[in-house]
Amino acid sequence: MKSLRALVPIALLILATLAGAQTWTPLTHQPTFGAGTALLLTDGTVMVQDSASGSPNHWWRLKPDSSGSYVNGTWTQLASLPSGYDPLYYASAVLPDGRVVIVGGEFNPSGNPHAAETNMAAIYDPQSNTWTSFSGPWSQVGDAQSAVLPDGTFMLGNCCNNQQALLNASTLTWTIVGLGKADVNDEEGWTLLPANVDDGGVFTVDVTNPNHVEIYDPVSQNWSTTGNTPPVGLVTCNEIGPAVLRPDGTIFATGATSNTAIYNTFTNHWTTGPSFPAGLGVTDGPAALLPNGNVLVDASPIGSCNFPIGSRFFEFNGTSLTEVAKPPRATLDASFQGRMLVLPTGQVLFTDGSNDVEVYTPTGTFNFVWQPTINSAPSNITIGASWYQILGTQLNGLSQGAMYGDDAQSATNYPLVRITNNATGHVFYCFTHNHSTMAVQTGGVQVSTLFDPPLNMERGLSTLVVVTNGIPSAPVTVNVF
Repeated sequence: MKSLRALVPIALLILATLAGAQTWTPLTHQPTFGAGTALLLTDGTVMVQDSASGSPNHWWRLKPDSSGSYVNGTWTQLASLPSGYDPLYYASAVLPDGRVVIVGGEFNPSGNPHAAETNMAAIYDPQSNTWTSFSGPWSQVGDAQSAVLPDGTFMLGNCCNNQQALLNASTLTWTIVGLGKADVNDEEGWTLLPANVDDGGVFTVDVTNPNHVEIYDPVSQNWSTTGNTPPVGLVTCNEIGPAVLRPDGTIFATGATSNTAIYNTFTNHWTTGPSFPAGLGVTDGPAALLPNGNVLVDASPIGSCNFPIGSRFFEFNGTSLTEVAKPPRATLDASFQGRMLVLPTGQVLFTDGSNDVEVYTPTGTFNFVWQPTINSAPSNITIGASWYQILGTQLNGLSQGAMYGDDAQSATNYPLVRITNNATGHVFYCFTHNHSTMAVQTGGVQVSTLFDPPLNMERGLSTLVVVTNGIPSAPVTVNVF
């Protein structure tokens, strides 16, 4: 049963002027490898795949400096993936227990010129820095889409048919679900709906059956149509752009055409959005929800199904598209090469497979009603102890954060705990785990997470916040022993 909210009026104005206040900053310590898909671990560090051909299975960790700066962060190499598994374009997610799962791969190894649609899979434990191999639920998985459902279960799509599967993260076994899907999952993206809409289900715009819209209900484990389609075409060359849930409950859906559309999740109503200028579109590509509520999106020339280079970047504010500054390599990239990750600082980490990693700093700030709220937190913390609990509201944020689609997923809708020592100003992230929900836009419902302080944390009076998708809670005081 859907709640009703007034639909935010959508104008068709396009602002072509370049906004100069937003900035791109290169990392002070650039990687020595080709940085591809990036994932935010629950201890505040960033895990990045080496996507360069000839560097099989390698992953690296970017750790922020003592002031919490990712721009000034440093790199260390992590354990390599199991032998024989080096995927390009695959499903990925951070699980509620803090582990990372990746499944499938359109190409394996990543430098293989021929599609493999592999069903290999692995799960990474950041506490032990180890990978465990297992297999996908079908003989082929490929460049699959995935999402972590509100109850914390990882759901995977099959690249080449209309089936989905749920992962039991304890036993690494699968259950096939998803009756009623109208078409194959190929090239589609999945967007989590607000917690009180269709049980916090999964929204998708079909690609094989263009512009048909479907929703997966995690309770019934079945798909149904919304009965409506976007008012403009979003699919071309069997591709589509990302769809991002915004704080007002609307989904900004971009197209592999120049079109965009806005879906109101509470009224089940579509509105035509602004068009990208100059023949641009998002034929596969990244977008990210900024703390100010805008959506940052990477667009490039549409071409004739051949992915021309020349990316340009835009912010969507709920009404219009404004072109913003672009990173240095944008003219060399097509949109499909980009990856975005929302950092706890409210900035966006951008990778494109090269060793030039850039950080986007937006303007403006968040609405205070979007903040996570701490209702209960420990007042004393002992280093070496674990499983401290925080109770509060909106700890999982209002959106998944960054979106792409079938080739890469880097959602950050889980709480991080950041503690700043009052005397030194040094920043420490705790390892969070066992979140009570992975739903977004949970409103006033109380939820929880557990956290373990790092062994190198400084003692003394400190300030604690919960931060999700770059938006921090109001601070509380803790004493670290």
